[in-house]
Amino acid sequence: MAPTFVFLFLLLCFNVRLSFSGQSSSMESVPDLQKSMYKVVDGYPCVRLLNLSGPIGCSNPGREKVVAPIVTFENANELSKPSAILMNIYSRIADDLSFASKVAGVLVESGSEVQNKLNGFSPEWKFPQVEFAPYHNKRYEWNPNGSGIMWKSYNFPVFLLSDSSTETLHEVVIKNENDKKGYTANVAEFDLVMQTTKSGTHDSESCLKEAVCLPLGGYSVWSALPPINISSSDHSKRIILTVASMDSASFFRDKNLGAESPISGLIALLAAVDALSHVDGLGDLTKQLVFVVFTGEAWGYLGSRRFLLELDMHSDAVHGLNYSLIETVFEIGSVGKGFIEGGHNFFAHTAGVSSASNETMVALKHAQESLVSENIKITSPSDSNPGIPPSSFMAFLKKNPVIPGVVLEDFDAVFANKFYHSHLDDLSNINSSTIVAAASLVARTLYILASDKDVKDPALTAINVNVSLVEELVGCLLDCDPGLSCELVKNYISPSSACPSHYVGVVIDEPSSTPYTGYINDVPRFIWNFLADRTSIPRENGSTSCQQGCNNRDEVCIKAETDGKGVCVTSTTRYVPAYSTRLKFESGVWNVLPPNSSDDMGVVDPIWTESNWNTIGIQVYTVQDAAYDRLVLFGGITITILAYLAIVISRAFITKAMKRD
Repeated sequence: MAPTFVFLFLLLCFNVRLSFSGQSSSMESVPDLQKSMYKVVDGYPCVRLLNLSGPIGCSNPGREKVVAPIVTFENANELSKPSAILMNIYSRIADDLSFASKVAGVLVESGSEVQNKLNGFSPEWKFPQVEFAPYHNKRYEWNPNGSGIMWKSYNFPVFLLSDSSTETLHEVVIKNENDKKGYTANVAEFDLVMQTTKSGTHDSESCLKEAVCLPLGGYSVWSALPPINISSSDHSKRIILTVASMDSASFFRDKNLGAESPISGLIALLAAVDALSHVDGLGDLTKQLVFVVFTGEAWGYLGSRRFLLELDMHSDAVHGLNYSLIETVFEIGSVGKGFIEGGHNFFAHTAGVSSASNETMVALKHAQESLVSENIKITSPSDSNPGIPPSSFMAFLKKNPVIPGVVLEDFDAVFANKFYHSHLDDLSNINSSTIVAAASLVARTLYILASDKDVKDPALTAINVNVSLVEELVGCLLDCDPGLSCELVKNYISPSSACPSHYVGVVIDEPSSTPYTGYINDVPRFIWNFLADRTSIPRENGSTSCQQGCNNRDEVCIKAETDGKGVCVTSTTRYVPAYSTRLKFESGVWNVLPPNSSDDMGVVDPIWTESNWNTIGIQVYTVQDAAYDRLVLFGGITITILAYLAIVISRAFITKAMKRD
């Protein structure tokens, strides 16, 4: 009897079901076992960022992974211990401290239904980057939906789930709720340990010294149309400087599309350049067209401020440009939501009155009148506005308060974008036809400004934006399908990922005017190649590959990533480093420079850095309750003792029986 009892116990131990889904399956290898036990969850993390004042963003509270049971936000008030909260919006985690104390981690749902339920959501401040404003009214609310939660620090991990993982987590939560009285629970394991947490560094200066963080930044791109003769010392043409931004911000590092703000403006700029590149006689224009696409603007106007500093230093990155020759600045801001009642409405924001600004307004009106069929309306903003909205032009005004300029936007007194700097500012938040209208308006306005004569309508009607190009750029820069795998992008570069992200990134190595392209993000590399191609002029002896380098100083090599050969073209297109003007790279180390009282923006520069980390991820698996483990242990001990007693008794009985025989 005893041997049979022991065999049944062993058989029970070896037939434990290990499947996460609750269904048994055969395990042929260790990976099969791991796959059955663990569910890897796809998500976008909120990471730890730092400035001179302290940290913001998210991180595990210590050096270890965080493991917590998963519950829905609706059941969070019933918690007896810290848990991973599944929720569709995450503003409460910053507003309710008692609630935050129950949070071990946050899993944010994604999906179109989440966006449809909201009238607006922005984790930004109501006046983004107010410290850089060139006027005194700092309480104005450009962004009424702003909550400011992305600028706070959270000592627990927060992840935005992918659509598929959102469905998976819903199933997990339902299972947890159905098994409340059971002995198992599904838990989330968060791996979001930051190196700054490990080293105990809590601001940018200390973490840079310990080399556990890197400064935010990257590379802006500028290009001249037509190309500037770099070899010539005669650069006397006045400059019409057209600018846009390529980076956005979000609570989640890699879910950062910024469709309306600022990518709609970027697409409009690229489409305008393409339209102008097909116009004959650009070399005869009396003024020079220069286009700049900044990065780092969401983090203290890093790109525009560094660009102005490079101009002051006459560095190689801006060779051929002269700040004193800039006649006016034309910025293309958010232009993807101006479609109202069958027409396209835009607002031209200016700073003060000047002859150059008036000239720009006249050119805009002229361009508008030439686009009668487009039903475009240009309006001056309300007099009650404190000044220009948050924009790169603020950096120019801080340097020179009387520099003429116009910021083209699709709003008057408050942002039309209700999801400003949110992961919800995606493809569904813009209208591509409005971007086409903006690009058409910009292209014709620039041609008028660069001409020294009264431009007739026939000349303007020859300037037409390629609608298909705009649609293609929208699909390439604002979607994962096709995303950066689209033919347009792959014609110029080999992207590292199909899904675009417009996060600025970090500066990995010493900044340079000729950087190693492996350290430059996909989007800036594409923009550089696109602008170099569209602004180029044909070579006298035809195009040649650039395997051995381009012979002429005025030439650059484009499409080198696609076939390893590339093509030499005559184009004035350059990378410009974009990072804090108060940082200096010396002997492999980043040093923080003291503030310069003559640089107002440098004095208030936060100097943003991003913490290093080893790995980031989430996985979900099933654990047994500790009480159940103790019960199993006690049961096992009891069975072992009973089995031992049974064996002793059986042995004694058998021995006695054998002696009797």
